[in-house]
Amino acid sequence: MNPHLRASGSAYFLTTDTAKIERHTLSVLVDNEPGILARIAGLFSARGFNIDSLTVSETEHEKGLSRITVVTVASPKVLAQIKLQLERLIPVHRVHDLTAEGKSLERELALVKVSGTGENRVETLRLADAFRAQVVDASIESFVFEITGKSTKIEQFISLMMPLGLVEVVRTGLAAISRGPDRM
Repeated sequence: MNPHLRASGSAYFLTTDTAKIERHTLSVLVDNEPGILARIAGLFSARGFNIDSLTVSETEHEKGLSRITVVTVASPKVLAQIKLQLERLIPVHRVHDLTAEGKSLERELALVKVSGTGENRVETLRLADAFRAQVVDASIESFVFEITGKSTKIEQFISLMMPLGLVEVVRTGLAAISRGPDRM
């Protein structure tokens, strides 16, 4: 039996994609119209592509444009396929791979609720200050912190808060923009 056949007996020859899987941030400029987000999410879902982060916001009200920022993990071959299929959608104006372009800023916002009393409260506030997290709500039993930055910074903050009484986390997803004077 051919080694490229699936164990299921499929007649389709499949080659193993040995390319490195990488995280990429895509910025997609679209018409701000009903259903476009569902179409883009459906494109990913129907082809088995995963979305790690997704943010959408109107960026140019006068022109009726929105920007969708999608973070996905894929091999270069799969990523090229994703970009081509996104570009074929009618309301899509442009697709930029901010990761490949190499000069972008990425930030995320998180609200982190931590409970605790005594020494844990003091340690929680000390660590929050070190991470430049802002207290946006406080009670005798808990704090809610607002923290912005790279996703890795937020993940590190969350992991440090776990043993101190982490209750809940809400994250916005990634917002990204290219550096320099050029527009999308």
